[in-house]
Amino acid sequence: MLRKSLAFYAAIMLSTAALAQDGGLRRMDTGDQTRGWEGVGRIEIAGRGFCTGALIAPDLVLTAAHCLFDKATGRRFSADQMEFRAGWRNGRAEAYRRIRRAVTHPEFEHDQRAVTARVRHDLALLQLYHPVRNTTVHPFATAGRLRAGERVGVVSYARDRAEAPSFQEMCRVLSRQQGVYVMSCSVDFGSSGAPVFRVTDGVAEIVSVVTAKAEVDGQPVSLGAGLDGPLEQLRAAFGVDTVLQVTPQAARQSTGAKFVRP
Repeated sequence: MLRKSLAFYAAIMLSTAALAQDGGLRRMDTGDQTRGWEGVGRIEIAGRGFCTGALIAPDLVLTAAHCLFDKATGRRFSADQMEFRAGWRNGRAEAYRRIRRAVTHPEFEHDQRAVTARVRHDLALLQLYHPVRNTTVHPFATAGRLRAGERVGVVSYARDRAEAPSFQEMCRVLSRQQGVYVMSCSVDFGSSGAPVFRVTDGVAEIVSVVTAKAEVDGQPVSLGAGLDGPLEQLRAAFGVDTVLQVTPQAARQSTGAKFVRP
């Protein structure tokens, strides 16, 4: 998880009242709690750590590009050093898949100093050796731009909650600046790559990917890459013939995947 001290975002006015309305993190330890979220999983990286990722096609995982690099050396991990564990919960996953190929956004630079450019392009696609096709794990559709003030939710793993996913069903988009969302969602190391969800008519879609945490006026915030534009560029770099489009499933609203509606 990248941590940024952001003079760039100093113009954001954090509302204490708005932040107080955010929902807390809820650890999902049971099958009933995780139902509908099994497409979110842990990405194991070279036995050294993990990130969060989510299926956007049966054979494609969306995550943060910086997860593919060794923080200490700056070297990139090879695809065969990674494994996606869909729906990881208390020692077992719904599916285990090795990674065939990993592609970062063409404009992502791991050592880039410019915070905004780095976060905006901090996206990667991981192609699995074998698609995940079972009755419990389903990929998520993706959607476009968010507006400031919108309510979103996040499903993630993190350093102190690594063995089961945690769900924050309501946090807020505080601002969008140059393709980067500043959000009130609670994140920590390991949350990088976590999907940010928006619900429309009971259907959850991925609208951003968590890429960093930061502080503004002493308040913790999370940063996310917008998907409108950058995701299409990433798909083009990956090869559009390998990317399957996913139709949102309205049935999600009857599962454990529930949001507080506006």
